Amino acid sequence: MAARHLRTRKFSSPAAIAATAAVGVALAVGGTVGAVRLTSAEPPAAPVAVETLPSTPAPTSATPSPSASASPSASLSPSPKATPSPKASRTQAASRSKARTASPSPTAKKTSSPKVVDSGSCGASFYAEGQMTANGETFNPNALTAAHKTLPFNTKVRVTNPANGKSVVVRINDRGPFIEGRCLDLSRAAFATIAATGLGHVNVRYEVLG
Repeated sequence: MAARHLRTRKFSSPAAIAATAAVGVALAVGGTVGAVRLTSAEPPAAPVAVETLPSTPAPTSATPSPSASASPSASLSPSPKATPSPKASRTQAASRSKARTASPSPTAKKTSSPKVVDSGSCGASFYAEGQMTANGETFNPNALTAAHKTLPFNTKVRVTNPANGKSVVVRINDRGPFIEGRCLDLSRAAFATIAATGLGHVNVRYEVLG
């Protein structure tokens, strides 16, 4: 009640009014200076700016992980190389497109030429009558055989006609001829190989084959 009474007290003198005004001004100035100091001591808070960062895409499965590339065991042990399987379809197609060639025939074995153990020249005739030969065979005028006085049976003799260069190999299976100047009596087929049968006899060169 006393404070309310003081607030309602009235000053009537000019000095009291001036003093009251000075106190009010001092209070107003002090309050303003205090408010300014309080404001300068605490700076206003800056507005917070919210920055929106771009979203990072998730790593795909194709990107290799760092742990896999840095693993020493994976780099030291080489991975086995896969062996390419033959492509049957391409091989078959290529073989069908190529021209087929005949398979090479086997090479004939070279036979060594028989060794000549004796040679000479004489007259040769032929005979064609059917009879038994000296070695017991039936005489065949169409076989390549001949008669000789001394050569062993089954001996091979090459007979050449020097007049035309023709030759024939005969097998000795008989004895003869018994005419002077002749050493061979050929079968008709053997004689016809080197000369005409109408000649009857020709001079020949013979080679005894071993």
